[in-house]
Amino acid sequence: MEETVLIYLEKDNKYLMMHRNKKLHDPNFGKYIGVGGRIEEDETKGQALVREVREETSLILKSYIYRAKLLFVNDNYREVIHLFTSKDFVGDLNENCDEGDLSWVDKNKINELTLWEGDKAFLEIMENSDDYFEMTLTYKNDQLVSTLRTA
Repeated sequence: MEETVLIYLEKDNKYLMMHRNKKLHDPNFGKYIGVGGRIEEDETKGQALVREVREETSLILKSYIYRAKLLFVNDNYREVIHLFTSKDFVGDLNENCDEGDLSWVDKNKINELTLWEGDKAFLEIMENSDDYFEMTLTYKNDQLVSTLRTA
């Protein structure tokens, strides 16, 4: 099963969002998500997170908070997503990412974006609690059929 990291960088009550619009065969094509990607074979979650943030944004991640472990199920595809947030990063944002367009979005306007429906569920939990949680997001043909908070 594939394991990935996903982070929502925070600044001035905004999240850094990526509009995945540059690779046609991207399973997230057309959606807005945080920054992240695959954990390589020789990496820890933290190492992958720091690398992905640097590669996609040019920002240097100083610290982060592990917020959730998500199981994403879409038909026969399964992925474990390790979800993080951070307000502690330095550098200048390079908006020229080959994965998609980066922009800072007011937290209260996130649900107006084209998101995976399950993302709305975990983003709401993150906004209302600082506690770690676990959740299974189940889709059929890219349509959310259930969310189950397991911890």
